[in-house]
Amino acid sequence: MAFIRRDSHFHTYGDYLSWSRTSGDELIDGTAYIKEPPSPTLSHQAVLGEIYRQIANTLKGTPWRVFVAPLDVRLPKFQEADEQIDTVVQPDVLIARGLQKLDSRGMRGAPEWLAEILSPSTAAYDRTVKIPVYERAGVPEVWLIDLSNRTVTIYRLQEGRYGPPAVLKLTGQTQLTAVPQVIVDWDEMIAEVWR
Repeated sequence: MAFIRRDSHFHTYGDYLSWSRTSGDELIDGTAYIKEPPSPTLSHQAVLGEIYRQIANTLKGTPWRVFVAPLDVRLPKFQEADEQIDTVVQPDVLIARGLQKLDSRGMRGAPEWLAEILSPSTAAYDRTVKIPVYERAGVPEVWLIDLSNRTVTIYRLQEGRYGPPAVLKLTGQTQLTAVPQVIVDWDEMIAEVWR
């Protein structure tokens, strides 16, 4: 699945609401990107489901909530009205604290943590287009999970910027720093996904 530019026009969330499908479309600084078929791979979906399961089990009974795509995350640059927002993303999985940023349309504002599961056709887009957007929006922690290389690249916000990312193998356990009680157990995931 690849992301292609929809057209050369400047778009806002108001425009997005009129032409976006139910999943896959994104808006980055007014540029519309359309996700082209095929759907994500089985391993992508299995890893996504396992990450969601592990996090949801840990967060049960807390004010934190975990969500999976498709969920529109509107990232305003200032205090503009929803219809004027020019950046809307759909991270694979994200965590929000409480309900303050959530509404019937999805989420307005930066999640506390998110992950993108890379595929060969979306890896460059996630790394070069979305990471700067997440940094500007103030997402405290972003994980890029590379199933081909079995690594996770972790970006953490330090004084408003992402420092050099940490690259870890998908073995053992990795703790989220933005949501400290959450640990992803890669060994358990690999046992479930690649059995």
